Amino acid sequence: MANELKPIKRSEQLVPLSKDHHDGLLLVWKIKQGLKNGTALTDIATYVNWFWQQHLHDHFQQEEQFLAPNLPQDNPMLLQMLDEHQEIKALIHINEQIGDEALLIQFADLLNNHIRFEERQLFPFAENYIPQDKLNTIHTELITEKKECPKWENEFWLKK
Repeated sequence: MANELKPIKRSEQLVPLSKDHHDGLLLVWKIKQGLKNGTALTDIATYVNWFWQQHLHDHFQQEEQFLAPNLPQDNPMLLQMLDEHQEIKALIHINEQIGDEALLIQFADLLNNHIRFEERQLFPFAENYIPQDKLNTIHTELITEKKECPKWENEFWLKK
């Protein structure tokens, strides 16, 4: 199977961001499972808003505060990351007002594609571009900023 994707080897310094990406991909899966299971749209939308407040907002801030300043400011990948952060934030704010299936699917697809882009393109570039000592500093900042996320009780994504 020559076309099979191999797991991406991430530098230790960016692993905290990649772990967040894993959680983001789980969010995408949960949204799609919830829709497939016929979960009330308000339940899924409430979870998306909770996930934004408890997790994703901080993740975006970390990427923008610790990673972005260390990359060339005119780099198309950096600009794409920042643009996609704004698109995702806009969908979150619309989601706060409207629990809509099409919006949830649009959000899930955008988040999935954004995470894949960062993991496959932006992070490998950053690992090669940013000097090792600065990557170490970024890692220290990332783990210092990490906060514990409370558990969500309503597991709507599980088939009942």
